[in-house]
Amino acid sequence: MEGESSSIQVNGMQFSYDFQSPIYFDFNLNIAPRSRCLLLGANGSGKTTLLKILAGKHMVGGKDVVRVLNFSAFHDTHLVCSGDLAYLGESWSKNVGAVGEIPLQGDFSAEHMIFGVEGVDPVRREKLIELLDIDLQWRMHKVSDGQRRRVQICMGLLHPYKVLLLDEVTVDLDVVARMDLLDFFKEECEQRGATIVYATHIFDGLETWATDLVYIQEGVLKRTEKLPELPELKSSPNLLSVVENWLRSETPIEKKKPAPSPPKAQKSSPFGSSPFQSSRHMAYFR
Repeated sequence: MEGESSSIQVNGMQFSYDFQSPIYFDFNLNIAPRSRCLLLGANGSGKTTLLKILAGKHMVGGKDVVRVLNFSAFHDTHLVCSGDLAYLGESWSKNVGAVGEIPLQGDFSAEHMIFGVEGVDPVRREKLIELLDIDLQWRMHKVSDGQRRRVQICMGLLHPYKVLLLDEVTVDLDVVARMDLLDFFKEECEQRGATIVYATHIFDGLETWATDLVYIQEGVLKRTEKLPELPELKSSPNLLSVVENWLRSETPIEKKKPAPSPPKAQKSSPFGSSPFQSSRHMAYFR
């Protein structure tokens, strides 16, 4: 990425849930603007956790540890409020205007959900409805998972983003819908300069779609490559074969753990020690 500014910068990140062993320790990553970056790894490797950290859903270290568009992913809330940073994951709920958090399986029409998102360019909205082949009369509690996913994706893309984080959101889509959506994402990167990080286990057609690849194993960055320069891809029939070989050859990683802090002196209490003393968590949630 030398010579280019970064849309995403991670510097020496450490992260764990509660008092468990670190998922990430001294993790570094840079993703350049206009990238279509695949985030790859086995189940449990930390892909979803990384995307949520980048989306500002967990607080990690200081303000300079995780930066998106040169702002702190967690502390600078305007990233999400402005729509510059968008995250689409597995959650079947969506914040809709003044209504608040609404489950996408509720008894609402697709039209009610999509048109409930405020401040939207109507031309972009119509384009997404057509692209995803959405029937506005669909009742959300009666549609298939694939149809519900189309509505979720449409709502998540209504505002133009600068960085988009995708966590397996195309898994419920059929082949045609998925390929059309990938073409749309490519257009967004090339024409608007957006950056996309896409975690997936479905590799059909991605050899020519993606520009970059990030491969992690148990929270450790194993590979970061420009996809056209990936050596294994030149001698393999497709990206699926390459990633399959990586996954099959994985060996357990022993991570270095930070030295434990000395225990703090406890203040004496006239009531003695209590099992309900508050604890300090390493993971914070919005």
